Amino acid sequence: MSSEKKTEKSALYLAVKRELGIKDIYMDLGFSNHSAFYKTFRKYYGKSPSEFRRSVPENFHKILPIESKNGQIDTIFHQYISNVENLLNWRKMNIEIKVTTLKEMHLASVMSIGIKNVEPSYDILIEWARRKHLFPRDDVKMISVYHDSFKVTPPDKVRIHAGMLLDDKLKEQDGEVFPETIEAGRFIVGSGEFTLDDFEQCWVSLFMWMNENHYTFRKSYPFEVYHSNFREHPEGKMHVDFCIPIH
Repeated sequence: MSSEKKTEKSALYLAVKRELGIKDIYMDLGFSNHSAFYKTFRKYYGKSPSEFRRSVPENFHKILPIESKNGQIDTIFHQYISNVENLLNWRKMNIEIKVTTLKEMHLASVMSIGIKNVEPSYDILIEWARRKHLFPRDDVKMISVYHDSFKVTPPDKVRIHAGMLLDDKLKEQDGEVFPETIEAGRFIVGSGEFTLDDFEQCWVSLFMWMNENHYTFRKSYPFEVYHSNFREHPEGKMHVDFCIPIH
């Protein structure tokens, strides 16, 4: 993991894992000592780790480092995209939520850096699947796996794997297509029909639900499972499962 990614992940832990001490966080992420972590974090976010933790508002969905007019780095926290009451009402009307155990899943995946590159990555994946006679076929499931959090990583730098669910494990990498496994475990699964513009609101709503119901995030990667194609729906909607790994 690069120093930048470790620093972004440490910010997420400082913000949402209040039960962890600062030493626990930097040791877990592989920083050599407190001094190295302090200097790296302050350079990236303009605050010490302890100052950063104290400044985190109760409700936020994104952390962004910004450069102020005097050249200093500062940090801004985007508040919820709508007020909490409206978000709760929207969630109640649009998302069916359950906690369930999912089986291990084997994917063929293509790496995407940045949200704008996800669609080209799926184009590469589908072209590969056509050559392998895996597409088109009945009940194809496409899955996006998020290897970074939008809370701390800018949208143009988020690592997203564009994946296709396979019946059998892919034995080796083939060009840009590589094998990926989603391990079995417990997940919060939020399901419904959504447009692409609804996705951020869905994720924010589900993480709120996780905290409200006292579940804790498991060290794995959230993902989306697509059961239909938004291009085939008159309103641009598709049936999606949003999956959050939990203990």
